[in-house]
Amino acid sequence: MSWKKAYTRWNECKDLDPEMRKLLSTMKEQDLEEAFLKNLEFGTGGMRGEIGAGINRINLYTIRKASKGLANYIAGFGEEAKRRGVVIAYDSRHKSPQFAMEAARTLATEGIQTYVFNELRPTPELSFALRYLHAFAGIVITASHNPAEYNGYKVYGEDGAQLPPKIADLVISKVNEIENELEIHVKEEDHLRSAGLIQMIGEEIDQTYLKKIVSISEKPQLSKEVDVKIVYSPLHGTGNWPVRKALKALGYEKVIVVKEQEKPDPNFSTVVYPNPEEKAAFELAVQYGKNHDADILLATDPDADRLGIAVKNAMGEYTLLTGNQIGVLLLHYLLARKQEKGQLPENGRVFKTIVTSELGRKVAESYGISTEDVLTGFKFIGEKIEQYRQSGEYQFLFGYEESYGYLIADFARDKDAVQAAILIVEACAFYKKQGKSLYDALQDVYEKFGYYREGLVSLTLKGLEGTKQIQTILSSLRKTPPKEIHHVKVKMIEDYLTGEKTNVTEGAKEVLSLPKSNVLKYFLEDGSWVCIRPSGTEPKMKFYFGIIGESLEHSEEKITQLKESFMENIHHILEMDQ
Repeated sequence: MSWKKAYTRWNECKDLDPEMRKLLSTMKEQDLEEAFLKNLEFGTGGMRGEIGAGINRINLYTIRKASKGLANYIAGFGEEAKRRGVVIAYDSRHKSPQFAMEAARTLATEGIQTYVFNELRPTPELSFALRYLHAFAGIVITASHNPAEYNGYKVYGEDGAQLPPKIADLVISKVNEIENELEIHVKEEDHLRSAGLIQMIGEEIDQTYLKKIVSISEKPQLSKEVDVKIVYSPLHGTGNWPVRKALKALGYEKVIVVKEQEKPDPNFSTVVYPNPEEKAAFELAVQYGKNHDADILLATDPDADRLGIAVKNAMGEYTLLTGNQIGVLLLHYLLARKQEKGQLPENGRVFKTIVTSELGRKVAESYGISTEDVLTGFKFIGEKIEQYRQSGEYQFLFGYEESYGYLIADFARDKDAVQAAILIVEACAFYKKQGKSLYDALQDVYEKFGYYREGLVSLTLKGLEGTKQIQTILSSLRKTPPKEIHHVKVKMIEDYLTGEKTNVTEGAKEVLSLPKSNVLKYFLEDGSWVCIRPSGTEPKMKFYFGIIGESLEHSEEKITQLKESFMENIHHILEMDQ
C-alpha cells in the first residue's frame, strides 16, 4: 500500500479519533509521507517512534494493532496462556498511561488476563513482575532515553526478557496480518475491570522487587563503616522511589536528590535528552555534587534501565564515566567480592555485546571466568540467561553493554539501573574505606589490565533520505572494505548480515555463530576495532571504536585518531553519493 492510500484510509475514517483528525489537518505532505510510508517495526528495543498520527507513528491505533497482534500470538498457545496473561508497565512519557490502558483494553477484549501497574514503574520491575506473576508476556510503554516527542512499546516473553528475533518475528507476522488498525474495536475499561480481565497491581510487587534488589549487596555492612555522600537524579523518570528506597534499606542515608529533576515530567524540561550518557544531563547533578562534596553522582534514564555516574577525577573535578568504564568497575568489584567469599562458580559466565569493551573479558579471565559476546541489544543477554538456566552449562554472573545497561542478578532479565545503582554505591564505599575513589579504582584496573578506550560516533539520518544514506554507507563498505584504518592494517572482518568472518591476510572464511544482523566489524593488527550498525530504535547510524593504549594519554590520542580517520572515510562515501 502506498503512503497516500494509507493516509486516505485514515482521513476518510468517519470514527477517527478527534485528536488524530486534528493532527492530520495540520500536517504537510512531507510529514504525511513519513507518517504513512510504512508500519512501525520492532528493532533492538521493540516498537518505538514519534507520537502522532499515522501508521509510522505511536498512537492509540498503532498501540491497538501491536496489542491485537500480540493477543493473536498468545491465543495460539491456548487458554492457559490467555489465563496467565500479560503484565503492563509504563513510564513518565506523554500518553504512557493512556497507551498502557489501550494495550490492556485490546488484550482483555480478546479474553486475555492483563495486569496493569497503578502508576509509572521502572522497566526492570516489569521484567521482575512478569516472572513473579508467572505471566505469559509483558509490555512496557516507554521510549527509554529518547527525546520527549517519542514513545514506544516493548514486548517481553515469559522468561522476563525482551523478545528475541525469532519470537519477535512471529509476533510481527501476527501484527502484519491485521489489515486495518482503524477497525480494531475494544471494550470499555470499566467493563473489563468488572469482569476481572484487567487487574491493577502495585504495592506487593514493589516490596518483593525491593527485597530482591537489596539482596544483591555483597557487603551490606559497609554503609555503617563508611560515610558516603550520594547525589541522585531520576531525570524526570521512574527511578526515584526504587533507587532511594533501596539505598535507604541498605543504610545509605546521605542521598541528595536533584529537586529540579525529581518529579516525573514528560517534557524532560531541564534537559535536551533525558540520557545519562550525555554530559549535559549531569549539569545539575554536578552543581549539587560540588555544593555537598558528594562522592558519587548517579542518574537513571526515564524508564530506569540505564545508569550513568560521575566521580571525582585526579583534579578533584567530576567526570562522567562511560558505560564501558562503569561496567568494568561493577564487574571487577563483583567478582573480587565473590572470590573473597568463595562464591565464584566454576561455570560462571559474563555476557557483553559485540560493541562493548574487551577490558571486561580481561578482568573476567583473571578470575577464571569466561565471557560470551552477543549482538547489540540486552534481549540477547536475557536469551542467553534462560538458555543456560535450562541447560545448566553456565551460571550467569554479570551482563552489560556499553550503552549504560547492566544486570547483576537475574531476577530481572533486562538491564536494571536500580541494581547497578546499589552495587556501584557499595563499590564506592568499599574503595573509600581504602582511601580511594572510584576513579582511582578505575586507574588501578587500567594499570593492571591495559589502557583500553572506546568511542562512539552517531550520525542522525532522518526520514527517507536518511534511510538511503544508511544503506549507501553499508553497501559501499561491503563492496569496497577498508584495507587499513589510520595506517593500521585490517586483519579480520566480521559481517553479521552474511554470517561470515573473513581473515583478510589469508582470505580464509569462517561461519559466525551469532544471529544475522546488518552489522560490520573490523579488527586491526594492533588490537583496535571498529563496528558499524544502524540503530534499531532511532534514525541513526552508529560507529563504535575500541583501542588499547600504552597510557591514559596515549589511549585518548589513539581513539581520537581512529575515530577521525574512519569518519573521514564515511563522510567521503556520503559526498560521493550526492
